[in-house]
Amino acid sequence: MKKIALHWQILIAFILAILVGIFLKDYVIYFSWMGDIFLRLLKMIVIPLILSSIISGVANMGSDSNFSRLGLKTLAYYLTTTVLAIIVGLLLVNLIKPGVGMDISSIPVHESININKQSISDLLIQIVPQNIFYSMANNEFLSVIFFAIIAGIFIGRIDTKYKVTLTDFFNASFELFMKMTMLIIKLAPFGIFGLIVKVVAEQNDFGNMVIKLGSFMLTVIAAILIHALITLPLLTKIIGKAKPFKHLNNVKTTLITAFSTASSAAALPLNMKETHEKSGVSYKITNFTLPLGATVNMDGTSIYIAAVVMFIAQAKGVDMGLKEQIILLIIAVFSSIGTAAVPMASLVMITIILEVLGLPIEYMALILPIDRILDMFRTATNVWSDSCGAVIIAKSEGEILNV
Repeated sequence: MKKIALHWQILIAFILAILVGIFLKDYVIYFSWMGDIFLRLLKMIVIPLILSSIISGVANMGSDSNFSRLGLKTLAYYLTTTVLAIIVGLLLVNLIKPGVGMDISSIPVHESININKQSISDLLIQIVPQNIFYSMANNEFLSVIFFAIIAGIFIGRIDTKYKVTLTDFFNASFELFMKMTMLIIKLAPFGIFGLIVKVVAEQNDFGNMVIKLGSFMLTVIAAILIHALITLPLLTKIIGKAKPFKHLNNVKTTLITAFSTASSAAALPLNMKETHEKSGVSYKITNFTLPLGATVNMDGTSIYIAAVVMFIAQAKGVDMGLKEQIILLIIAVFSSIGTAAVPMASLVMITIILEVLGLPIEYMALILPIDRILDMFRTATNVWSDSCGAVIIAKSEGEILNV
């Protein structure tokens, strides 16, 4: 018997949760515990996953490129496009306000809501941990991310014998925690059922919830399309002096693969092949920029993360002013670097940001049913941005391309 794909399992769980929530309200208490356990599992894996993934990624990059000219160009491009993507997402969410007016009073919250109102200077100071173990125990994610980046950089600078040992250790740790994360994600249908069934049972206006979710989904897709079809082509045309839509046609099979699998990692080999063979980017560029991009360049994911946090804040009625949105942008940039190139991995990153801003992660229940659909759009955008970056960097290195 053929196994049902995860996104279909999630859809079935969502439909069943709606039916049980509407017709069997008295029995909801017997199912809601599954949602609580799912959220606790996500919290459990966040710190070890983000620590191992960032140290592993930076250590490998440091040992391979030693932050050479090519490495700096690549990182500068990825940071620029990520920031631009988040700005587009924030602008649309602020304009459309899909979360305003959504009834979330039925979602149980186990922690008090205290949106972080500290100044930018205080935030920057607190990023540097006084005690990394205290920071990990108290879920101070920015401090953990800062420590991981510094540790990864200096692993690349120690003696080769120790560098290899530590790099292998953190690579293995990342592999271990990714396996655990994928198991937790496989439990998502049960978690979603437990979370949604209670929401539906206590929802005063179910139709309003559907409308607001639809509005949120269209807002995210619109932001992704603007970034993919306007921002990235303009960068490729103006900075790279290349023909963006000719390149788009060259890598269309890659983008279809990314869209259908919702995995940057799955599309990576094809992206390297088509970007080299059809657009003419050298192996030197593709073999460095594209694998790195599949790890750290998450434009579509960044749009989604920022939009989800703003949507939840709007639904709760929490004021997210310019200062809070700048903080959100900074956190989203660093968090997207640690997002694994697999389906639904952004759930872990959203957990981090909600925790940092003091918003309860229970509200993720609102967007989980539509996460897979949006995952396909944002993954294709991630891969398209990687490929555009390879073209721009190749042009900056003086290569003559076919686009």
